[in-house]
Amino acid sequence: MSAREGLLVEAQAAVAAGDWAGARRAFEAALARGESAEARFGLGNVLWWLGETDASVRHLEQAYAAFRRRPDPAQAALAAIHLCLTFRASLGNDAASRGWLGRAARLVEQHDLQPLAGWVALCRAVAAAGERDAQTAEGWARAALAAALESGDRDLELCALSELGAALVEAGGLDEGAALLDEAMAGSLGGEVESPDTVVMTSCNTVITCSRSGDFARVSQWIRAADDFNRRYGSPHLYAVCRTHYGSVLFATGRWSEAEAELRAALEIGRRAEPALRVEALAKLAELRLAQGKVEEAERLLDGLADEPAAVAVSAAVQLACGRAAHAASLLERRLRAVGEECLEASALLELLVEAGIEREAVPDVAARARRLAELGVSSGCDLLVARAGRALGRVLLVEGRAADAAAHLEEAMSRFRRLGMPLEVARSRLLLAHALAREAPEVATAEAEQALAGLEELGAERDADAAAAFLRSLGVRAARSGPKHLGLLTRREREVLELLAEGRSNPEIAARLFLSRKTVEHHVARILAKLAVRSRGEAVAYALRERHGEGIPPRDR
Repeated sequence: MSAREGLLVEAQAAVAAGDWAGARRAFEAALARGESAEARFGLGNVLWWLGETDASVRHLEQAYAAFRRRPDPAQAALAAIHLCLTFRASLGNDAASRGWLGRAARLVEQHDLQPLAGWVALCRAVAAAGERDAQTAEGWARAALAAALESGDRDLELCALSELGAALVEAGGLDEGAALLDEAMAGSLGGEVESPDTVVMTSCNTVITCSRSGDFARVSQWIRAADDFNRRYGSPHLYAVCRTHYGSVLFATGRWSEAEAELRAALEIGRRAEPALRVEALAKLAELRLAQGKVEEAERLLDGLADEPAAVAVSAAVQLACGRAAHAASLLERRLRAVGEECLEASALLELLVEAGIEREAVPDVAARARRLAELGVSSGCDLLVARAGRALGRVLLVEGRAADAAAHLEEAMSRFRRLGMPLEVARSRLLLAHALAREAPEVATAEAEQALAGLEELGAERDADAAAAFLRSLGVRAARSGPKHLGLLTRREREVLELLAEGRSNPEIAARLFLSRKTVEHHVARILAKLAVRSRGEAVAYALRERHGEGIPPRDR
């Protein structure tokens, strides 16, 4: 055995032990003794585990070129497969990922590399999943699974099971898909695999899919189960994915300070190695800020990210909060055209679209879609989809004047959100229910609104708490918010509305001046009254005038 061959054996032993620094030294020492495609390939993989993604890609590309020159089409195809997955999952570069998939597929076809055909099918499944095409992803995942069973490739089998499970959940097959995700996780963490990369793929699929579907208990359990692997191997990608989506779980379940800590940790690792995952963490942090009532901070976090798939929903929600319902609807429609309306992601987008349609006074345009979403919710069996659908339909029915029907759907939504352990969504649904009950059962409506307000204040959900307090005052109930009340709490748009109120403008005049709908102006006025803890427009104006020389609002440009 030559000295270089000995170093390659040493490097592979270090890889098996998760000693990435030792493996790096051995691979680099082998390269110092002369160019080696195997050493380049190994070093490229090790650098990915060390979080040096750009350097990893450079070495993998050099390995691919060396294997082609040799020629060794099988190893070249394997390098292309690694590059395909790295560009998509770690760098968010779909074009480069598709290019490397094309090279791998061509090599497999030209040289009849059947053992790798299943991995090409798996890459196609991953690409379809990234485009939210669950049906295509399912088809390719099944093809990859069949190839794995035929060849006896246990790593491919578990990766394919995981991709298939994720596709089924996304398409609404929650129980069947979750069972496959569990099976893939058990096999990969249980020592059946040869490559630690398999654990990363199955873990990421499970964490992402279950957090999106609201299966929060499953997410937490598998993250804990994968902790030992993560401590041993230290995957930056798995760390960033788990931290981002665990942050999402903590946010959804009301543990907001812990959520922020997880998201900031994900942002730090994303800054160094995972730019694609950084977008997801920024979007989730922006969602947290929006829930806290920090609209302008949320908007800053999303600067330049509005068209990123992971950021579309929260970007639209921020536009709605700023009174720009038409812009929100445009973002949502564009994304829905890309993903279709029969997947989990679409349920969140459609609920926001219903809200935007109501703000724009275009209820007939969104009513049919709300009803279709409700039908999908019933057929899916997914609590999160059912809850979103019921709340969307409840909003529409409430605007249509069918308060009793709206109340039934909103109660169901509230029940589903409670089952999922999502206190913010429970409180939001409860407040809508209070609106539905206000005419026929004002005492019950008051009780529901007071309970919603208490829950929102406990969470720190300032904007929603302001809305709850304003609604209670409309029922004649004193509902002063706890904490400081001053003009600095107002958003930029709310300060503009207040300034026009101070000029004596009516709601229709304000709507025309700011290019908003009347309903949006009504919402802004209600939030202003809630934040300032005053009962009327006149009191709000008087408050503003008193504070003008203190913390007040700057005069509008005329």
